[in-house]
Amino acid sequence: MLTEYIFAAIIGFVITYFFGKLLIPYLVKLKFGQKILEIGPKWHMGKQGTPTMGGIMFIVGSCVAAFLVGIPHMLDGDIRHIIVLLFSVAFGLIGLVDDYAKITKKKNQGLTAVQKLLLQLVSAAVFLSLLRMLGDLTPALYIPFFDVTVNVSWVLYLVIMLIAIVGTVNAVNLTDGVDGLATSVTMPVVLVFAIIGAYMVYSTVGIFAAALFGALAAFLVYNFNPAKVFMGDTGSLFLGGAVCGLAFAYDIPLVLLFMGVVYIVEALSVILQVMYFKLTHGKRLFKMSPIHHHFEMSGWSEKKVCARFMTVSAIGALLGFASIYGKLF
Repeated sequence: MLTEYIFAAIIGFVITYFFGKLLIPYLVKLKFGQKILEIGPKWHMGKQGTPTMGGIMFIVGSCVAAFLVGIPHMLDGDIRHIIVLLFSVAFGLIGLVDDYAKITKKKNQGLTAVQKLLLQLVSAAVFLSLLRMLGDLTPALYIPFFDVTVNVSWVLYLVIMLIAIVGTVNAVNLTDGVDGLATSVTMPVVLVFAIIGAYMVYSTVGIFAAALFGALAAFLVYNFNPAKVFMGDTGSLFLGGAVCGLAFAYDIPLVLLFMGVVYIVEALSVILQVMYFKLTHGKRLFKMSPIHHHFEMSGWSEKKVCARFMTVSAIGALLGFASIYGKLF
């Protein structure tokens, strides 16, 4: 199993790295450049025109790697990793359509909020229902650190978890606002998910996590500050889907409270900023939201933001692992 995970990570890295050498010039040729919001940090305006939709690189790399390494398991009838993979791709496709619409409209708005919400809800509902049909998901919530489960009705579970999935996916999307940030923050999360797979019977799910870790490591070569390419909504929504998909495939969704700590803080900073702005009639709680921009405006370089946020993400991922110790052992 460990050998499979290592191979998946290596294949994911190699495919993503060399695919990037072909894709980035092609995106430049197509003039698929990022439109920078005027209300964003002024120093980000210099990034205008940087090719976007680069998430295609690690989507292809991780999917091909997971498929190839998982072939023996698929022949034995274990397709759990393919289900998670397809769920992630579904969100990636939503992001792809959104990115393409932004590019063709020449502005930083693609699909409407309602359109994205409906597509995400449908994708999440199909995924959860499929896992339940296969017997890999139960409405018995595992409570981290307490090693107990709480049974809830399937309808209540579905409603709560649909909100959780859509919220998490869009929180990952919010995190993608600094060169390399969403990439570096997600790497320790999927690495720990791969480690969890080594201790659980769902080994194929861990193969996808390992493949994605390798693919993200290669993408970071191009995405680290100064970024040669952005992942776009194509990549960030795929990552959100992958993180949620892995948690639900292991039937431990509440572990996202720890492993997704950076995503949660990013989303909360936006919510709190809006609420405070309205309540105080124009005052701001943060210098700018999401919170990574607040730290930028406080003097942190983009590299420092990535390093600090990645450290927090790693700590959260390790806490997530510790929180399910009873389930693993």
